Amino acid sequence: MSSTPGVKLGVLLWSQGTDWASYERSASRVDELGYDSLWTWDHLYAIFGDPYQPIFEGWMSLAAWAKVTKRVQLGLLVGANTFRNPGLVAKLATTLDHLSDGRAALGIGGAWFELEHTAHGIEFGSGFGQRLNWLDESVGAMRALLDGEEVSSPPGGRYQFDSLRHEPLPIQARLPIMIGGSGERKTLRTVAKYADQWNAMGSIEKLRHKDGVLRSHCEAVGRDPDEIERTVGCKPIIRDTEAEAQKVWEAQMAHNRTPMTDVAEDDTFWVGTAEQLAERMIACRE
Repeated sequence: MSSTPGVKLGVLLWSQGTDWASYERSASRVDELGYDSLWTWDHLYAIFGDPYQPIFEGWMSLAAWAKVTKRVQLGLLVGANTFRNPGLVAKLATTLDHLSDGRAALGIGGAWFELEHTAHGIEFGSGFGQRLNWLDESVGAMRALLDGEEVSSPPGGRYQFDSLRHEPLPIQARLPIMIGGSGERKTLRTVAKYADQWNAMGSIEKLRHKDGVLRSHCEAVGRDPDEIERTVGCKPIIRDTEAEAQKVWEAQMAHNRTPMTDVAEDDTFWVGTAEQLAERMIACRE
């Protein structure tokens, strides 16, 4: 799909405000068009506009997509670490790898949407710092389980594993872990320690700065930073003219019941012509 050297293209399908037939049909189309990867959210409530819109669960969506796609990598961008025990997540990722003949990625992040936690009675923690501590502990266990190691938890940890091992192992020799987020003190250190892929969003200047921080963490933990694939998340709106793209953006936000004032300064929306967006992609690569 990509004609730009060193650039892969993936698609994240929004799981809110849609019906299953359209959602699954879109997944098949992404695969047919030759994109490199296909992702969805891990949310229980809609995150744009009215939170009570229809929304589908992430892992179940990926399992269904595994049977209607043939080549794309499949994953959550990214999973909410607070929702599930990390041992269960490792098992889910391994099962998806077998369902998809070796195309699974384990996407994970600290979680941020408090409303869906309180509504479902899921512990949200005392703050983002605590959730990132949980994330670090969790990802370490996931990596070990995916690699066939036995995991037992030290006293005082968030999770209490007792000689935990998993069979079968993934089809992939190293099932990739994708970590989303760019917190400089904790998240990027966890990325340096464990991640195979890292996803961040924002301006080119911000991304370059965060990459420098990640490289410093890699040096501190003894990791080659080139082992970690960098990925950039954006919400592209592409049309023949910038004015047309702007109209589509406004219509999309209206469909998702989101006022434009809520997103007008959001630099993760890339709105314009194909040439304009290609320039931004090339800048990200560099």
